[in-house]
Amino acid sequence: MKTTFGNLTESSTPVLIDFYATWCGPCQTLAPILEDVKKDLGEKVKIIKVDVDKNQALAQKFQVRGVPTLMLFKNGKQLWRQSGVLTRADLKQVVEKHS
Repeated sequence: MKTTFGNLTESSTPVLIDFYATWCGPCQTLAPILEDVKKDLGEKVKIIKVDVDKNQALAQKFQVRGVPTLMLFKNGKQLWRQSGVLTRADLKQVVEKHS
């Protein structure tokens, strides 16, 4: 069964979307930070990585102009968005604020 982006963001659990590119240095810096946030928060958050080169239509739809761009969704609504690398503490705070 193929899951659509809309289905993923409809969750009552916060969904953190990471728009990234394989060639992007800051995206590579962010990857282990996201893994740590997932370890810390467990089931309180879903983290989904979207490669902008492979998903250009989706990146265009959300007007992603630079990578990494992070977005937080809950119940189908975008609650937060920011471009660039964030610290583990800052990301956890954003997710917990919207949990």
